[in-house]
Amino acid sequence: QVQLVESGGGLVQTGGSLRLSCAASGRTFSSYSMGWFRQAPGKERDIVAAITGSGDRTYYADSVKGRFTISRDNAKNTVYLQMNSLKPEDTAVYYCAARDGPVQFIVTLTIPERYDYWGQGTQVTVSS
Repeated sequence: QVQLVESGGGLVQTGGSLRLSCAASGRTFSSYSMGWFRQAPGKERDIVAAITGSGDRTYYADSVKGRFTISRDNAKNTVYLQMNSLKPEDTAVYYCAARDGPVQFIVTLTIPERYDYWGQGTQVTVSS
């Protein structure tokens, strides 16, 4: 069992930055691929970014490429999402998720149903 706890959300003005953190319990963090998803009111939960267990591969949604960076520190059991140049359309609840085991195709990490564990979410609000 893995528990995920997100932090770092909040209210920021357009153009500002936030860094989300997701701390995971357990001793085999490096075996988990991690993803950040977001869900705005009335919308589906969409992939934002994902990273494999070793960190050798990453994925970004087109809407955040060049602005967001996903990274992980396996020694600290933590995955991060650095968000720069924030826009009002980035407003959502952000969730981190963990998937156990190897991933052959990075596209697998874009599908919410392919994840085994989820955090409780953290609200990000970008004011215009």
